[in-house]
Amino acid sequence: MAQENILGTEKIGRLLFKFSVPTTLTLIVNSLYNIVDQVFIGRAVGIDGVAATNVAFPIFIMSAAMALMIGDGCASNICLSLGRGDNEAGDNYFANGIIILLLAGVIFFCGGLLFLKPMVLFFGASKGVIEISASYTAIILWGLPFSMCNMALTAIIRADGNPKYMMRTMMIGAAINLILDPIFIFEFHMGVQGAALATIIGQIVSGCLALAYIPKMEHIQLQKKYLKLQGKLIGGIFKLGFPSFCMQMATAATQIVMNNLMGRYGALSPYGSEVALSCYGIMTKLYQIAHAMFVGLAAGTQPIHGFNFGAKQYDRVRRTYCIGVWASLVISVFWFCVFRWGGVFIAGIFVENEPLFLEFAKYCFRVYMLAFFLYGPPQVTASFFQAVGKPGKSLLVALSRQIVFLIPFALILSKSFHLNGALFAAPLADTLAFLLAMILISFEFRSWKKSGFLVEGKENFKAIS
Repeated sequence: MAQENILGTEKIGRLLFKFSVPTTLTLIVNSLYNIVDQVFIGRAVGIDGVAATNVAFPIFIMSAAMALMIGDGCASNICLSLGRGDNEAGDNYFANGIIILLLAGVIFFCGGLLFLKPMVLFFGASKGVIEISASYTAIILWGLPFSMCNMALTAIIRADGNPKYMMRTMMIGAAINLILDPIFIFEFHMGVQGAALATIIGQIVSGCLALAYIPKMEHIQLQKKYLKLQGKLIGGIFKLGFPSFCMQMATAATQIVMNNLMGRYGALSPYGSEVALSCYGIMTKLYQIAHAMFVGLAAGTQPIHGFNFGAKQYDRVRRTYCIGVWASLVISVFWFCVFRWGGVFIAGIFVENEPLFLEFAKYCFRVYMLAFFLYGPPQVTASFFQAVGKPGKSLLVALSRQIVFLIPFALILSKSFHLNGALFAAPLADTLAFLLAMILISFEFRSWKKSGFLVEGKENFKAIS
């Protein structure tokens, strides 16, 4: 019975904690790969090394976008199939998802090597770091197929009922990276190549552990007879995974645009392009950890929203949203304080004894994250709209900060105000994305009241017409 499900009866705060923490930890661990690399590279190589590795970051995001589209789309179709009692369809989706995943890994690897130099230039490499960026990226490409397997199988194995297994595989990979980084960089004097090698070894181990779980699947099986691509199944996977792809590609697009603006207008400033590019890169890595907390929280609200909306417990849906928004605001304020008053300390972890670098880092962190205390609610709002079956509004809110506001404002303002214009585009985008989310959610709940779904804060089980 639906009413007996804990999603409809247990305390919302407890449910949010239960569903949010594993996803959050998994995403944070995944973000640590680049952060660990940058810390050791900054200490061993300096500003140029940090700038060079920052240039390679978009390829991580783009490969993650493809992996998450395949993984989330496949997992969603598997869950729907199992819910209907159609295990054969679930196995079929799984087999097609694995084939697409392996093909995508090969395409990223071969395409990256073939267009290596043009790619790093497109990603924003300045003349001073082209060679070092290319050498780092060339090694990183060898680990991308395994990294993609790890990310895609995270969603699929979670759908099979074992999210903790994938959390452990990512932690093992991150631990290997952490151990090997100082050995390769400092003991073997391999510089950025050593950092890249440590990263791909961790990714290969994690990827292999994820693949090793396939025979242990409880509810789905990889059967040979289904290892044949079917257009309808591929379309189903891409359709349900497309929002995940869009959100990741928006992050990649932002990174590429801002890298180029930092390089172009940094060269016209007293700081230079390498300092601007490296400072922005460090800030982006820290931002990924903060973002992981919001994604984890939003993911935790989604099953609660979805179940209770389906059960017509609309007041419980609204209360879940309100608790999620308040939690996101607390996290937003915390990270706002970190960015505002911890910028110099954080930058000093990566690069030492560079006064100009630290000066710009302090300014960059404070300006770019000026309105970060508003960052969280749009993430929860996007998840809410997705859970209640309104993907259009979900996608609009999810993409509003980066695609609708940040990139256009950065391009426009930087023409007149150079670095300042590019950096101030972020708080402007945060503010407008917040206002858009609040306007849309206000209209949504107002329509619920008019339709009788919400009556003076009490649950209303009236069917949706």
